[in-house]
Amino acid sequence: MGCAADNGVMTAPTVTATVQDSIGVLTFEAPERRNPLSLATMRDATERLRAFGADPAVRVIVIKASGPAFSAGHDLSEMVDRTLDDEREIFAACADLMSTVHAVRQPVIAQVQGMALAAGCQLVATCDLAVAADTARFSTPGVRIGLFCSTPMIPLSRAIGRKRAMQMLLTGDMIEAATAVDWGLINEAVPGEALEATVADLAARIGQFSGDTLAIGKRAFYDQIDRTEPEAYAQMSEVMSQNAMTADAQEGMSAFLGKRAPVWTS
Repeated sequence: MGCAADNGVMTAPTVTATVQDSIGVLTFEAPERRNPLSLATMRDATERLRAFGADPAVRVIVIKASGPAFSAGHDLSEMVDRTLDDEREIFAACADLMSTVHAVRQPVIAQVQGMALAAGCQLVATCDLAVAADTARFSTPGVRIGLFCSTPMIPLSRAIGRKRAMQMLLTGDMIEAATAVDWGLINEAVPGEALEATVADLAARIGQFSGDTLAIGKRAFYDQIDRTEPEAYAQMSEVMSQNAMTADAQEGMSAFLGKRAPVWTS
C-alpha cells in the first residue's frame, strides 16, 4: 500500500523494537537511504507491532526513524521489472502494516522528523496520533513518476478531507509541518530539539490510563467513524454500557467519587 521514492536496493529488514517505561518504540534504521519501506521492512515492522500488541506491559506505541528523514516511501528497486504478483505482494504487505497500526490495542504515535513521502506519509496519516518537527515535510509524489498514490489516499483523505487530499495527490507538492497541523495530518509541530521529549510526554500522559479502557476506546473510534450518526449512537451506547461494567471503569468511577487515585487492573 502506498507509492515510493527512489531509494536504491534494500538488502535486509532495518527495524528495531524496544520497550521504555511501558512505551513500545519501533524505529526504522536505514537513515542513509531515508528509511525506505521495503517489503522486508514492512513485514518486520508488522511482526514487531503485533508483538507489542500482545504485550500487556506496553501501554503506548511510538513509530519513529533514525536519521534526517522519517521515510521516503517504498523501495522503487523492488517495483521495477517485476511481475504483477510481485507488485501485489508489496502492496498487500503494506496494507497489512497499515491495518496492524489500527488493529493493535495500544494508541500508536508517529514521531516525524524530516520528510514523510508517499507510503511514509501514508503511515503518518494512519497512526492514531502524529507529532512532527517543525521542519518536517509531507507529500504524496507518485503522480510525478507515473505511479499515482492510490493507496496512500485512503488514510490521507480520511485525515485531511477530500479537497486537500486531492491537492496533495494531484500535484505531488510538499506541505510544511505548519500546514500539516492546520489540515489535520499531524497533531502538533515542535522544534526539532523538542520532538523526542514532546512525544515521550504525550505517550506518558496517555499511558497512565487503563490499558483495557484505551483499547476499548481505540477500537470503538474506528468502528464508529464511518457509520451514520444513528448507527454510531446505537453501537457506541452498547460499547459504553459494556465498558461501564469493566473492573477498571468501576474502579475509576469509585475512585473519582471517593476523591482518590484509581488503581488500574490493566
